[in-house]
Amino acid sequence: MPATAFLLRPPSEGSEGRAIREDVGALQLLPSPLRPAVPADQRVFQWRGTRTAPLHTIDHPLILLLALNASHASLRDSTLSSYGAGLRKYHLFCDIFSIREEDRLPASFELLHSFCLWAVAEPSECDTVFAGDIPFEPVSVRSASKYLDAVRAWHLAQGWPPPLTDDHRERINWSLRGLENMQAQRRTRPPRPPVTLHMLGALKSSLDLNDPFEACIWAIASCAFWGLLRFGEATVRSRAAFTPSLHLCREHAFFGKDLDGQDYARLDLPSAKTARPGEVQHVFLVAQDSLCPLEALRNLAAVVPARGRDPLFSWRDSRGDVRPMVRDTALQFINTVFEARGLGSTFGHSFCIGGASFYLSQKVDPEVVRIMGRWKSLAYQVYIRAFEQVASRHVAHLASNYSF
Repeated sequence: MPATAFLLRPPSEGSEGRAIREDVGALQLLPSPLRPAVPADQRVFQWRGTRTAPLHTIDHPLILLLALNASHASLRDSTLSSYGAGLRKYHLFCDIFSIREEDRLPASFELLHSFCLWAVAEPSECDTVFAGDIPFEPVSVRSASKYLDAVRAWHLAQGWPPPLTDDHRERINWSLRGLENMQAQRRTRPPRPPVTLHMLGALKSSLDLNDPFEACIWAIASCAFWGLLRFGEATVRSRAAFTPSLHLCREHAFFGKDLDGQDYARLDLPSAKTARPGEVQHVFLVAQDSLCPLEALRNLAAVVPARGRDPLFSWRDSRGDVRPMVRDTALQFINTVFEARGLGSTFGHSFCIGGASFYLSQKVDPEVVRIMGRWKSLAYQVYIRAFEQVASRHVAHLASNYSF
């Protein structure tokens, strides 16, 4: 969803010299034949500039086609979608500041530096110097950096060289750090909440596991929590987006017994954000008593019979058609359950966050958690939430070991 933009209006009588903040909703792009209304993941290739890029190969149809195909295959679908959002933001800035089309591609360092300053700026009502007709639609410094990556990818896809040198990026980062420091008090945002074991139990007790849709919801929730599965890896953006070569299918789930004779399940992810192209990553699940993901998968297979190339996490509609679970649909349903019970809202990463936090609170070796979550570094640490709730389990009463 686009961010909500605002204007700062000049102070009025009785406003004590403070500017007046006026919300103006999401900003809209000006119509242009150069930017057709295509899905976000197609903008990098379908949005054009007015200038013709130089050739980077010999002018032969076969070679040109190979170069075009290679360019289209260079980015993952999820990356293309996020780059599409960044590209939209860039052209919003250009529209607002009346940047000519011929100056947008290729873009200058000065233009992209200015773009990032505007994208991150969030002046307060005390900053009356910014009052006027220029809207602000602020994002984080991290998002702005991704927007620069999007503009870079757009240049490359359209045949232009990268618009920024390393020195240019360092100068922009210098400015962004300054803005981040200035706005630190206003830009703090609470971390995404974890799903807790209590919430997982409340969800299961609210579901009819004989219903195809709700059986699918429970299988996703339990596997995401216990298997540290990212929600987007178990769902799709839309029904039409399901692709067997990219998404989990029934044939990607395997059941077996480990060296101790204990049941386990393995999900083979054909594509993952943390995987190299063509690399298959594995999600491992083991028995968990009444909240067991293995039983959730077996129940789903019984309630929603499907073929091997059908979505693993799928349900049947009123016509009997097998349908993949759409991410936003699943989250909306889950949040309806949680909010009805006074448990708040959850986000796509909340199950993975909750699972990692729970394992660590139970003194599971952090290296095991890292392997299960398929993290290549200590990045899992950002998933630990509410440490104060479990700190005593790790460090309380240690002085008593020394007679104090």
